[in-house]
Amino acid sequence: MSETLPVPVCGVPVHALTLAESVAAAEELIAEGRPHQHMSVNAAKIVRARRDPGLASIIRSCSLVNADGQAVVWAGRMLGRTLPERVTGIDLMLALWESAARRHYRVFLLGAEPDVVRKVAAVATSRGVDVVGHRDGYWREEEEPDVVAAVRAARPDLLFLAVPTPRKEYFLARHLAALNCGLAVGVGGSFDVVAGLRARAPRWMRRAGLEWFFRLLQEPRRLFTRYLVGNTAFVLLVLRDAVARRNPRG
Repeated sequence: MSETLPVPVCGVPVHALTLAESVAAAEELIAEGRPHQHMSVNAAKIVRARRDPGLASIIRSCSLVNADGQAVVWAGRMLGRTLPERVTGIDLMLALWESAARRHYRVFLLGAEPDVVRKVAAVATSRGVDVVGHRDGYWREEEEPDVVAAVRAARPDLLFLAVPTPRKEYFLARHLAALNCGLAVGVGGSFDVVAGLRARAPRWMRRAGLEWFFRLLQEPRRLFTRYLVGNTAFVLLVLRDAVARRNPRG
């Protein structure tokens, strides 16, 4: 991991790693014995980071950043910065569960609805994962110290946080040292998928980079503006950076 430098995509550092390499990198970070933060970035998050200096700073501070979005992989290639493949949050989480079962990592699950996180904990346990604690993602601001204390007391090697962007990124940045976990991983809506509340796109759609379209069909009202506006803004960012790369003096 120490030899793998991130490549810039529209000003955001992304590690050029496959899923298997990302798991190996995560295991190295856990072995270091100090807290680390992971982040997955897609087109929407990169656009948000350009408008939110705090989020951009958090991304740059993360020990491991994956391209969670085929658009980011394509953008990297257009900008001459090859990213080998898309590494989604849920794929990384499930792969790290396998690693946790094999290496006896302690795992804490934080986020989603109470019933959902309980189901996810049961699924993880059935796969041999040592789930040392779980809690839903609905806490008031004044309860945040108690949430942090509960995670810290459980002494997890891996923390999976399933709350929306940018809440999860800011929460981890504020409390990473106090959480005292080897690696904190933001996984967005992955708990809902594992619990069966939301279906994943068929494998052929994921391979073709069309998972966003499948999600849009599932939640058109919530995602239409995000994809229409966000993806358009991302394309414009990529084109601007591509032009700047070809004409550095301009």
